[in-house]
Amino acid sequence: MGITENVPGSVGLLADALGPGGLRPISTNPAWPSDVADDHTPVEFSTAFGPNESPVVRMIVETSAVRPSRQANTSAALAALDRMRKRGDVDTTSFDAVRDLFLPADAERDFTFWYSLVFRAGERPMVKVYLNPEVRGEAAAEELVREALGRTGFAAGFPVLRDRALTRPGLDRYSFFALDLAEQRRARTKVYVSHHAAEVHDVIRAAQAARGVDVDRVPDFCLLTGGTATFDKRPLISSYTFLDGDAQAPSGYSLYVPIRDYVADDEEARRRVLAVMAKYDLDPTPFERALNAVARRPLDEGVGLIAHVSLRMGRPRPGITAYLSSEAYDVSAPRSVSLAV
Repeated sequence: MGITENVPGSVGLLADALGPGGLRPISTNPAWPSDVADDHTPVEFSTAFGPNESPVVRMIVETSAVRPSRQANTSAALAALDRMRKRGDVDTTSFDAVRDLFLPADAERDFTFWYSLVFRAGERPMVKVYLNPEVRGEAAAEELVREALGRTGFAAGFPVLRDRALTRPGLDRYSFFALDLAEQRRARTKVYVSHHAAEVHDVIRAAQAARGVDVDRVPDFCLLTGGTATFDKRPLISSYTFLDGDAQAPSGYSLYVPIRDYVADDEEARRRVLAVMAKYDLDPTPFERALNAVARRPLDEGVGLIAHVSLRMGRPRPGITAYLSSEAYDVSAPRSVSLAV
């Protein structure tokens, strides 16, 4: 069920995902440099909005051990997964099929395993895992993704991703491979690609990899949220959703703009998110409530509280998602001018 419908269960699920390191007081410095948030907080919140549906609350979480390291954190995350599985919270069929690919003993990246916890009113929480395609190095990422799509039943969809989304060597890179830990019939497999120094035409081409997606929405979304000729700060990110029956190509596409890099402060970011929501006839009230619940300072006194905003197109649920940082450890100072036009 949703968070407020089962508060103890929701808090317990979050505690599981955080692992033993979650007991570390916020008043101390972070013991592990988590990349979930800019200030190394191991949690990022997001709220997804869509037409004619209640908002969905999500949390991206990195598990940490008492004495964190790459291997110790991965072990703690797997221990949490075992607890979730024994309670019947998750179906690990897809994860078990690719586990050996993404969790080597000698990982080359600090990020190996993140959780996403999804709370939707009237439903049990959904658990999703994010894995790192570059865990064996950047050069091995493409083969890792190709093999993982094959093992999860979507081998035929790999060529269209490679041909549309990864056309600029060194600039288009696989960033996440994600799986819903749910029964196969409704579970998603997702591939994320980061587009460094991208222009709008680069992400239009990337969006064309997905079936039934209105790519004409991409330029306007970029203008409203970033508004710059070249996105040369943090990269734009494409994600591709494969669902049961998606034999030849993904049927869902999302574009993520790291809005915090292209605004002067969070007040400007807020205005830009509201403009996007107005464009898509979405009620801004739930977004404002979520923002007010997280913010502990005036919005014009920092930048990064509103970290990303994404446009979701195609299946299963089109809409807008806003990503919010807790700023538990630090607040980034506002810029003197906006980088957007």
